[in-house]
Amino acid sequence: MHDCTLSFSYADAERARVVAASVAREAGDIEGDRTGATVERDGGTVTVSVTAEDLVALRAGTNTWCSLVEAAERTAAAAG
Repeated sequence: MHDCTLSFSYADAERARVVAASVAREAGDIEGDRTGATVERDGGTVTVSVTAEDLVALRAGTNTWCSLVEAAERTAAAAG
């Protein structure tokens, strides 16, 4: 198994809560046979842990989660 931990820091805990809640919904829905992920929040930091059976799947999973977090950040910013 291979793993990667992505950490995203925000100015306030509320923004982190919104981003974490947005992407956590995807944790069970987009996992495939070769990857998995968990989402956790601690104050103003959101941590996404991606696991995969091989490095190709890890790269794909990491790219997917970075894109999901980016979309959640943009939506949260637009909502104010």
